[in-house]
Parts: sequence; structure tokens; C-alpha cells
Amino acid sequence: MTADGPAPTQAGSPAPTRAGGPDLTPDGDRALVGNEAAVPMLELEQVSAAYGRYAALFGVSFRVEHGSVTALIGPNGAGKSTIARVATGLVPVSAGRILIGGVDVTGWPTWRIVRLGVAHAPEGRPVLATLDVEDNLKLTFLRQLPRGEAADALERAYARFPRLAERRRQLARTLSGGEQRMLALARVLAVPPRLLVVDELSLGLAPRIVDEVFRALTEIRDSGTALLVVEQQVTRVLALAENVVVLRKGRVVYSGRAADVSPELAAEILPVPAAD
Repeated sequence: MTADGPAPTQAGSPAPTRAGGPDLTPDGDRALVGNEAAVPMLELEQVSAAYGRYAALFGVSFRVEHGSVTALIGPNGAGKSTIARVATGLVPVSAGRILIGGVDVTGWPTWRIVRLGVAHAPEGRPVLATLDVEDNLKLTFLRQLPRGEAADALERAYARFPRLAERRRQLARTLSGGEQRMLALARVLAVPPRLLVVDELSLGLAPRIVDEVFRALTEIRDSGTALLVVEQQVTRVLALAENVVVLRKGRVVYSGRAADVSPELAAEILPVPAAD
């Protein structure tokens, strides 16, 4: 998810929960993110959403606290990826509100939500297939960072994902599925986000690659970034997360501490792992 779009302009100090408020500079937008002890990083309040006439979410409510990990799990078609897209402005809500750091961002475009320190690692492999690994990263970093900081960001990416360093001159389209996922994740982490929304990063990956992906997510969590993780590797994501939200048919059927999820519930929603 990138910050493509018109550059926002300074327009005073808006009310902290005003939907569709005035455009702001990046610094101004980040200043809107309120007292971390008082408000959650992300909050959905009675959110409903649809694709045309097909209703996908029905009154969904939950929170992601600052610096915490919330796992979003459930069977295929439950609405998990729709929540990821709603939270980052890619799918509009038909009812309810989305708040980031206490700021009502309902109806905001994605590029403006990015200004609040939100990043989205979507399902799939969004890489520049005809460029090599290093050019994929450089192009992203030079667009999002001052030129003097891009080199440091590249080294951080290679330190977090050593496999990418080994393949820095390899065309992205020739990478394995797991390596492409790593590259996509490295691209969205150019600027350390306050909130990272991760959608099915482990889907279809070999176990050794899943290990690397979850190691990276653990490092990101430990650095202070809040995560909303949509995932089918239920056992793995419950070990990573403090909190869990379980969806069925577009509705929340459980919300609480990950440690309190019973083995029976975990077994009921645990899918058969796929191989890369």
C-alpha cells in the first residue's frame, strides 16, 4: 500500500474525530494520532460493507491497541480480507465508523490513511515482476524516503530478510512465492508504520518460508508497530497475537484474548496447510 495521491495541505487543527476533515501535511496527519494510552490504534465501530449487492460485513466491531497484535481468523469467505481492505480505505463502508488513533477516517482515501502511519501488506504478490529485488526495493524507498535515508532502509530490509539479500540481483518474477511475499512485505516497511495490516502472507507457502514470515512479523511487533493479521495458520498466529477476532459469515462470533481461545475452537477453524 503506497501513499500515491495528491499531497495534502496544512489546514489548521481539525477536531480529532471529524470524518473527512481537512487535508494535512504528513506531520500534521501523524500529530492527529491521539494519546496512545487513551485510544486504540485501530477501532471498527459497527462496520458493514458490501461489494455491490453482495453484503460482506454486518456490524463488525473490535479494537487493535497500540503496539499489540490482533489476529483475525475464520473460514474462507468469512470477510477477513474485506476487513483488511475496509481498515485501509480500499473498500468503503456502508455503515459504521473506522477510527485510527481516535481519528474518524471513514470515507478517507487510502493515500490519506497512509499519512497516519498505516501500511497494508495485501494478499498475493504485489511486486514489480520485471525488476530485480534490489530495484524493487530502491524504487519504493526512493519514492517514500529522503534520498539520504534510502540506503539505510535497504540495509534494514536485507537484515530483516536475508533471503532477499542473497537474491538481490534476481528478477522478482523468478522468485518463489514465499520470496515474493517477503519482497512485498519489505516494500511496505520502508517507513516503519504505526499500524501494519497483514493479509494472508503465509497462504500457500512452504513451512520454512512461513517460519521466516512469522519471524519478521515478531520483529515488527517487538519494534512497537501494531498489527492486524489476517491469517489461516491459526496456531501460529495465536502464538504471535495478544488478541483474536473470529469471523463467520461477516459477523464477529468471538473477540478476546488469544490465550483464551479453546483448543476446540482452534481445531474447528484450523485449515489444512497448503505447500508452496
